[in-house]
Amino acid sequence: MAQTEIRNANTDSGRSETAADSIRGAPGIIRRLRRSILSGDYGYNDRLPAERELAALFNASRGTVRHALDQLESMNLVIRRPGSGTFVRYRDLSGEEQIEIAEITSPLELIDVRFAIEPQVARLAVLHARERDIARLDDALRRLFVVGSDANAFSSADEEFHLCLAEATRNPLLQWLYRQINDIRGHTQWAARKDKILSPARIDYYNTQHQAIYEAVRSRDVDSAVATIMTHLEQARGDLVGSSDRP
Repeated sequence: MAQTEIRNANTDSGRSETAADSIRGAPGIIRRLRRSILSGDYGYNDRLPAERELAALFNASRGTVRHALDQLESMNLVIRRPGSGTFVRYRDLSGEEQIEIAEITSPLELIDVRFAIEPQVARLAVLHARERDIARLDDALRRLFVVGSDANAFSSADEEFHLCLAEATRNPLLQWLYRQINDIRGHTQWAARKDKILSPARIDYYNTQHQAIYEAVRSRDVDSAVATIMTHLEQARGDLVGSSDRP
């Protein structure tokens, strides 16, 4: 498939945009490639571009691209064949158009789902995280602090941090569920509100909470991790409701 097909597929605003402009980090690459596969831009058994081509297209490191492809493989969307490349494994056999759940899920409904899942994610991350999981969480935290007041960059880095937390649980189903959450977070309904919500002051406050979550996981403090994620989500819900009241 030509690179332009990736650039133009599934943009939130309906305008053409380059992958480098719209994608930051592995979650964004996963989301764009996943949508390209599910929409049929890549057909069954098509070969994806090589890692170095994807890295150049998405303005990312090969390590970031490799991590994204690993996650797509765990979702059974692709298969990686050493020496040959990465091939699409997904095949739509239904022949019927599927309803995109993101189209009918409101931002507040998404927060409700996060309340149901993320306290357990935090608990299991504390209990099961390995040293490399904590190191990856630390890297994701550092990226949160370097994006400054850029709402789009912060949103992508935030998705990556929470996905790293889910991956630290070592539970494949929780990891899969959180990828679905991130996919919905990239939808138009959230994109329309994040510029109102993600002020520099709020970004700083959210990062204080992210730091506390990381410290709780690193120190194996279950109670602190769960309490902090609950406070984090309560703040997010309050900010989301407040944004609905403003013009």
